[in-house]
Amino acid sequence: MFMKIKPQYIYSLILFVIFVGMLGFWFRHHVADIFRFLFPNQMMKRTVDDVLAEIGNDVKKRFLPQFEKAQVSYPPSHLTLVGFKAEKRLEVWGKKQGKWVFLWHYPILAASGIAGPKLREGDRQVPEGLYQLNFLNPNSRYHLSMQINYPNTFDRHKAALEQRTNLGGEIFIHGKAVSIGCLAIGDEAIEELFVLVATIGMDNVTVIIAPQQNMQNIQLIDLKRPVRPWISELYVAIQQALEPFQHP
Repeated sequence: MFMKIKPQYIYSLILFVIFVGMLGFWFRHHVADIFRFLFPNQMMKRTVDDVLAEIGNDVKKRFLPQFEKAQVSYPPSHLTLVGFKAEKRLEVWGKKQGKWVFLWHYPILAASGIAGPKLREGDRQVPEGLYQLNFLNPNSRYHLSMQINYPNTFDRHKAALEQRTNLGGEIFIHGKAVSIGCLAIGDEAIEELFVLVATIGMDNVTVIIAPQQNMQNIQLIDLKRPVRPWISELYVAIQQALEPFQHP
């Protein structure tokens, strides 16, 4: 004799199986993030090549149509990332026959601070200026990340004149949607930039971070911080650097 199972138990069992299946699917795709969160000092060591082998082909399928649309050959010889703090926008530009062509943009999901350059450790400011990339981090707590070279020569020079020390550092473009002083653009976006930068080489990538898109209208008095005389010099340099990256 088989025991008759009540319908409500059958429904509960089905729901339980579905729940376990969904939990298993989620865990499978986030096991690396979970491990890095629980054991930050014992990260699973991946290399850049590991990331390219793992996600490179799938990620390229996502952004290659944008290159075709812009009629820019892949991979481009040079790449510029243009970040606008006020608009929370990170633009991607590729070089085509000596001219810069807009490819696409990402929303900046999190970035702390206000208009104005980063001055010291702990001020929660996203830097402003012209930067390069130091390295690609395939073992970031924020999925993947790329470190910019803040403080650069300009930052260090102005700090020395003002006898400022402890300028801070560890400024990244990274995944997820939380940030203190960095640019968080989400996991899918950082995957695309990570693969793209790793393919063309960091030496061929420039990063421009501006307080806002229209630099001509910026008012230093609106920075809500003590105005340093060199900030106008910085903003002139940023404005000049942005000239090739104008939308039609």
